[in-house]
Amino acid sequence: MNQTALKELLYKIADDQLILGHRNSEWTGMGPLLEEDIAFSSMAQDKVGQSHAIYQILHEIGEGEPDQVAFMRNAEQFHNCQMVELPNGEYDFSLMRHFLYDTAEAIRFDMLTKSSYEPLALLAKKIQGELRYHTMHAKTWIKQLGTATEESKSRLQTSFNELFPYALGMFEQSPYENDIIADGIFPGEEALKEKWMARVEEIIGQTDLKMPEVSEAKLGGRKGEHTEYLQPLLDEMSEVFKIDPTADW
Repeated sequence: MNQTALKELLYKIADDQLILGHRNSEWTGMGPLLEEDIAFSSMAQDKVGQSHAIYQILHEIGEGEPDQVAFMRNAEQFHNCQMVELPNGEYDFSLMRHFLYDTAEAIRFDMLTKSSYEPLALLAKKIQGELRYHTMHAKTWIKQLGTATEESKSRLQTSFNELFPYALGMFEQSPYENDIIADGIFPGEEALKEKWMARVEEIIGQTDLKMPEVSEAKLGGRKGEHTEYLQPLLDEMSEVFKIDPTADW
């Protein structure tokens, strides 16, 4: 098994979860409804917990301690896609990002339950319940707001159009894609993208929203090329750890 290929896969999954988890946590106390405040806070906690579990797997195969890996790297050392680091914007933007990301993540982890790398397969099975809740929450609100008022539909459509190129960046292929597939660790980003596109089209088809025109994916995040927003976010995330490295998260 190609250890470098495995580590690259684990890092991009964990980094996505950590960064989006932190973004979702910014809705705590700010949600448009109390229920949504609680929901986004809960999903944020799930994502951070999932990222910690994957950083722990990375530590077991030779990488640094989870806290060091999460809080002591600079932006260019992160492998997350650019979509998850974008500022929250209005609620429609965060909701659409939640829908696009968690739809892909649920499919990814379903595929990973069959991974040849047993620790990852076991983790994927363990967190499927959390992911089912995340996707159910996103789908419910997309369907409801995507068939409601002209304003709600217009806002969601605008966010959908803006986010779609970034969403395609989730599937940026690894330099080790062939090894990942050949070793049976993961079926590959293209296979994931096809399943994701079909699922998104199915759900959007139940609303008054339209799929955006095909556009170029916003790539680079998997290689450490990020927007201006990631480093300030990392500085904020690591502030407590740098003051007190013994603090729990």
